[in-house]
Amino acid sequence: MPELPEVERARRALEGALDREIRSVDDNDEWVCRPHRPGDIARALVGGRLVAAHRRGKTMWCDTVRRDGRTGPRLGVHLGMGGRIIVTDTDGERAGGEIERPDRTPPKPEWDRFTMVFADGGQLRLFDKRRLGRVRLEPDLDALGPDAEMISREDFRRRVGRGEAPVKARLLDQSVLAGVGNLLADETLWQASLSPSAPAGSLAGTTLDRLHDALERAIKAAIANGGVHTGEVIPFRHADALCPRCGAPMAHGTVGGRSTWWCSAEQG
Repeated sequence: MPELPEVERARRALEGALDREIRSVDDNDEWVCRPHRPGDIARALVGGRLVAAHRRGKTMWCDTVRRDGRTGPRLGVHLGMGGRIIVTDTDGERAGGEIERPDRTPPKPEWDRFTMVFADGGQLRLFDKRRLGRVRLEPDLDALGPDAEMISREDFRRRVGRGEAPVKARLLDQSVLAGVGNLLADETLWQASLSPSAPAGSLAGTTLDRLHDALERAIKAAIANGGVHTGEVIPFRHADALCPRCGAPMAHGTVGGRSTWWCSAEQG
């Protein structure tokens, strides 16, 4: 599932759709656009513009203005397991520098689950083979904790360093901290040389600061390099692998209900 770094890259792609008049919207996929009926999102957005792209954790949304300049509804976009945001200009140039040729028919056009066409001829599309993405008006953000990329050391200490749950489980709890998934948690704990099973409330303030700083580094590196799969320890999350830092065997187990890998020596 996309984690914070992948969603941030998608949010940056959404910025290519800002301040362009919306000519039409295909919102006919009733599963992806639930609970709205076909046409509901189109009626709310056509003639207006997207004016800002935001993200908290793995959740994205755009502010909108209506045709008459009044504030419109927020448009929420969730990538699901493997969705991608594609934004094109009239000549087919895709946000992020990739080129989508205007003369090339997509192999499976039905995988475009939501499409917005702009007055300039460009498009915004949610491309999703598995149909697990989501587009809706006025998404509910109340259950999300602060964004994992933006949280301060002090707030991180207060929110993560509590209770008897394993620290990995606290990192994965989206109401505590929004955006950390399984791979990012393993990468962060490995960078901090911290056991994923350590009770969160037992961690000293200095240890929590080290964990916060490791999370910050892991997020920045993943955004820059293309996603959480580019982390330093991620290629070594398999049987018979050795820790890339010290050479000890990698260990495997279940922590917080999730498959977990760690260095048997440095994180034991």
